[in-house]
Amino acid sequence: MATGSATAGGRGRGRGRGRARGQVLRAANSPAVAAAARSGFVARGVIYVLIGVLSLRIAFFGGGEQADRGGAIAEIARKPFGTVLLWLLGIALAGMALWRLSEAVFGQAGPDGGKPGKRAMAAGRSVFYGFVAYSVLSYAAGDKGSGSGSSDRTSRDVTAKALDWPGGQWIVGIAGAAVTAAGVWIAVRAVMRKFEKHLKMGEMSRRTRQVVAFLGVFGGAARGVVFATAGGFAVAAAVRHEPGRAKGMDDTLRTFADTPAGPWLLALMAVGLMTFGVFSWANARWRKV
Repeated sequence: MATGSATAGGRGRGRGRGRARGQVLRAANSPAVAAAARSGFVARGVIYVLIGVLSLRIAFFGGGEQADRGGAIAEIARKPFGTVLLWLLGIALAGMALWRLSEAVFGQAGPDGGKPGKRAMAAGRSVFYGFVAYSVLSYAAGDKGSGSGSSDRTSRDVTAKALDWPGGQWIVGIAGAAVTAAGVWIAVRAVMRKFEKHLKMGEMSRRTRQVVAFLGVFGGAARGVVFATAGGFAVAAAVRHEPGRAKGMDDTLRTFADTPAGPWLLALMAVGLMTFGVFSWANARWRKV
């Protein structure tokens, strides 16, 4: 009798754990989490479109505006109802972080979404978007030093500290090489149209599919080039042991204007980033979540 009771108790606990896990899975796949993901894509698109607009201004009119996330936040803050818009933006980005966290725990949509590598990437993205959401919400709450800081100054400061560590040159060099590799990976995947497997292509008309494909290829390639270039500057800072050679997004974009193509290459990259922002909005509509 005792053994039978213990077995029954074990089965009951197992069923209880199964029900609890099922409830968590349903919550992770709920319309609320899907809405959070889609709002996050809208917010990401807003930031990239604004960075592109700021870059275009720099290309043709110069000026001291920051063509990075901080500049985009400051731009929104100057608009009517800017604080309200920043609260909405921060909440939407927090939704993106929540969705990425659910992917890290339960796997992504699709047959290979549960692979450890994909879960690890989702976890990293969750941390990143969580940090961005916190910085935007802090700025909206009155901490003007949060979120709007220069990415260039941050890159130089972090690089300087890292170079002072034992083996700092190797650490900075490896980190820069990793960012460069990530940029190349982003660009190559965009050109190969890998993003299509994450979208509900069957729900689009033929013309819409062509437009979304163009947005994904051009926008993703431009974003990858910016990342890869920034990583290259970090590698140069490590090799020469000069923190000043490290560049954030703003300085990285400005260097395109210093090429023989002049402001036109910066303008091309600016349009590319704006295109990626619009592609993010397409993800908000057709992404599989």
